[in-house]
Amino acid sequence: MARIRYKEAIGLKVGRGRPPTGKQPAKEDLVRFYVGEEKSIREIAEMLGCKKDAVHYWLKKYGIATRTMAKRSKLLKYSLSELKDGVRKRGVRGYAKERSA
Repeated sequence: MARIRYKEAIGLKVGRGRPPTGKQPAKEDLVRFYVGEEKSIREIAEMLGCKKDAVHYWLKKYGIATRTMAKRSKLLKYSLSELKDGVRKRGVRGYAKERSA
């Protein structure tokens, strides 16, 4: 025999799962801060008074592309043979000092 819950029996809507704990950031705010002003997810969360995980979740939910943290290597402007030659002749530190000067 199936168990009938009290709220279901009297016709109230029964919520499933864990209830939300924080604020839901508005799409306009996320677009303005994240895309327009290029603020970080942590900064936005602090400004809106919610958690960074909530900001990230709603960015994905609204279809706003997140930025990557990966930075392009500065070594890509040099050819591999040039790097190998420089390191072989002057060593790693010597070649790095020469390139940074």
